[in-house]
Amino acid sequence: MKTIIEQRYSKLGPKVVSALNARNFDSYYFDNEAEAVEKIFSFIPKDHQVSWGGSKTLIELGILEKLNNGGYNLLDRDKAGSAQERFEIMRRSLLCDTYLSGTNAISEDGQLVNIDGYGNRVAAMIFGPKQVIIAAGMNKVARTFKDAIVRARTIAAPLNVQRFPSVQTPCNETGSCADCQSPNTICSFFVTTRFCKPEGRIKVILIGKDLGL
Repeated sequence: MKTIIEQRYSKLGPKVVSALNARNFDSYYFDNEAEAVEKIFSFIPKDHQVSWGGSKTLIELGILEKLNNGGYNLLDRDKAGSAQERFEIMRRSLLCDTYLSGTNAISEDGQLVNIDGYGNRVAAMIFGPKQVIIAAGMNKVARTFKDAIVRARTIAAPLNVQRFPSVQTPCNETGSCADCQSPNTICSFFVTTRFCKPEGRIKVILIGKDLGL
């Protein structure tokens, strides 16, 4: 039986998908993780070169594990032997066939809002890879575009920085956004994706669960 939250998600999710599709995204809603993962992999041919941005959602869904065990041609920065090699893999990922990512927020009217430290993730969303597949739990949905910005900045960013204890930023110390200009800030780039060009290049898989940060 669905929880009250899941009941709400199952009603709101399809409406958000309709709003995304009206903006030329190729979007789908699933109540459970298994069907969502199956859909994601249906979009990834074996001959595609695949890469991804940092995403707790991809990890929680088991997508990265499945990619690593599935014989795919991967550009995996975490397997780099040096900082320079890692940077080069991130650059090469901008020309891969399939790029996977989460998102920091989605407004109910179908706009994606993301904050990035180095810009590699949002750069790939905007241009480069032949297709971008975004997996997102319904906890990422915000009522309005302004609410989506607030979520990305005051919830997602302070949560994400907790994954890196050595990063010295005010939000890593206090848990609250300070609008900092720290050299270690993970909030260098604020990107809104309000329309998808070419049509369907960005695929959004929305899942009726709380996933990621």
